[in-house]
Amino acid sequence: MTTTPPTAPVTGRPAPGPGPGAPASGAQDRIAAAGTALARAIQRVTASALGPYQSAVIRIGFAATYLFFLVRELPHRHELYGPDSPWHWDLARQLTAGNEAFSVLLWSDSVLWFEVVYALTILSAAGLLLGWRTRTMSILFMVGVLSVQNRSVFMGDGGDNVIHLMAIYLVFTRCAQVWSLDARRAARDAERDALGLPPRRDAVGPVLWAVLGPVLLGATLMDGLGGTWWLPVLLWILWLSAAAWWAANRFAPGGQPRVLLDVLANLAHNATLLVIMVEVCLIYATAGWYKIQGSRWQDGTALYYPLKLDYFAPWPALSDVLASSGLMVMVLTYATVIVQVAFPFTLFNRRLKNVLLVIMIGEHAGIALLLGLPFFSMAMIAADAVFLPTVFLVWLGGRAALGRRRLLGWLPGRSRAGGPQEVPTARPAPEERDGTGEAPPHGTGGGHTLVG
Repeated sequence: MTTTPPTAPVTGRPAPGPGPGAPASGAQDRIAAAGTALARAIQRVTASALGPYQSAVIRIGFAATYLFFLVRELPHRHELYGPDSPWHWDLARQLTAGNEAFSVLLWSDSVLWFEVVYALTILSAAGLLLGWRTRTMSILFMVGVLSVQNRSVFMGDGGDNVIHLMAIYLVFTRCAQVWSLDARRAARDAERDALGLPPRRDAVGPVLWAVLGPVLLGATLMDGLGGTWWLPVLLWILWLSAAAWWAANRFAPGGQPRVLLDVLANLAHNATLLVIMVEVCLIYATAGWYKIQGSRWQDGTALYYPLKLDYFAPWPALSDVLASSGLMVMVLTYATVIVQVAFPFTLFNRRLKNVLLVIMIGEHAGIALLLGLPFFSMAMIAADAVFLPTVFLVWLGGRAALGRRRLLGWLPGRSRAGGPQEVPTARPAPEERDGTGEAPPHGTGGGHTLVG
């Protein structure tokens, strides 16, 4: 009798067993998984501009901060930055000649030129706040901030340094995807496209581009863009790319050039958002570690001294009450150092990070109230907003939209239900757009076309 060798179960292929190929197969699987994860990450950072709500809050926060500052100092603008400033125009020229800073206020010492620049800076801040022609307004806002601050470098309270940097960063972000007039215009154009209607002709964008071009050319030829090389290069790249965006949107809205521009814009936005996060962490980390080295911070009495300075006591009675409690002064002093040093390390824990965010925002609100530094506090709170959770910002936008509808409902000629009744259409209602009334963010983020 013959004996048949044992066979594998009837599965159509030999039974698997250990062999020299098994470790190689596991390594290949790990390599494939890593490649898939890398491809997804690249797809994510190139296909969309991340953090649309966070970048919108940064835009609104810094534009509002500088707008309120310029309006508040309107009666004293000549003494701070104008012809009556103790830091005379000639001194400013000598300083900028040495540090290669940029300021259009140094193009002329006439009062009329100063008034024009100051008014345009206010208008650009208001336009950036509303998200109207955001790309153009962000560039004009940057020029205005640099011009005003570099005119009198000794005017500021610390928040001006943050505004200075953020004004440059905002130029690279797609910060008008939500909560902006540009987003509303983009949503309406998308609705017209869905209905088969042609897009509305944009005359404002090309006009802005045509007006700013000769100004930029004249400033370049007269060497009025400062001594640094990066600012003229940046402004010319932005102005020339405006033409590329216009041509892509006009002649190939769904073509490869438009896709390439979107990818480049998304990369610039996401990289800048990362830089802003790192910048905020560096601000808090350096501030906290420098405080640790101070003897007054070590013994818990540092907070007492600014509370006793008349210059930092807008509410003397309130400052005296707080300074009279040694325990409260010690607790707040140590808590300030602990929160600032610990914050960068809490980013890896979402819940702990959110708790420290609330504490830091409360700390800045206290600085605004007790020490009379409202614009410094507004600037730091706006910078902190880059770490706010999206769920909270969406909820906040929904509450703001609801409040706006209720307010408009009380106006004459509008029903209390939110205005006149509309004919139902296939487009989503505001509540279906994350409760913000804006179109959902997508890869073509509103307001990034440089002419609008």
